[in-house]
Amino acid sequence: MRFWLVLLLILCGWGGYAWWQHHPVHDAPGVLAGDTPDQEDLGPGTVLNRGHYTLAPRAKFAMTGRVLSREDYQLDDLAPIAPTDLALGWGRMSDTAVLDKIRISQSNRFYFWYTDHFPIPRKEIEDSSANMHMIPANDNAARELRHVRPGDVVHFDGFLVDVRRDDGWQWKTSLTREDTGAGGCEIVLVEDLREEGPPRH
Repeated sequence: MRFWLVLLLILCGWGGYAWWQHHPVHDAPGVLAGDTPDQEDLGPGTVLNRGHYTLAPRAKFAMTGRVLSREDYQLDDLAPIAPTDLALGWGRMSDTAVLDKIRISQSNRFYFWYTDHFPIPRKEIEDSSANMHMIPANDNAARELRHVRPGDVVHFDGFLVDVRRDDGWQWKTSLTREDTGAGGCEIVLVEDLREEGPPRH
């Protein structure tokens, strides 16, 4: 009986810690990430090997964005190298006054948004936000990624990459911010990530 009580307390404590790590933070109103992502397309070049995966860099990529949502994965095809997806917004999609009127969620490697009354045009919502599959390139990037919470403003540098597994399975990155739906997500090899903007509340 005592064993089960201790186990329950451990599970509750771990659940509380995980919630605290990832619960939304609330930032000041106004545009918190005004610049569009910076992308420099690359030609064919060096590929990177990650265990059973091969990464082919398609573009240098850097951006500052507000984290709209995060979702962690353990069981799908990309989970061994990209355990976390971040839904990110920039421009007016980083403004609390806009985001308060939009409901945002993630599942199955997709990002979803809903609104009853558009605070900004639909195309601006679609072009100023994206779901990104995050591949940490090193231990520091992995550590920083673990601490990211919804509401944070983060900056990261890295590459957009295509992913291929030894058995032939592959996943291609989006190379534009103007697409939606299947194939519209960026796969980002993150070399450096840091929090920016106002402090958490």
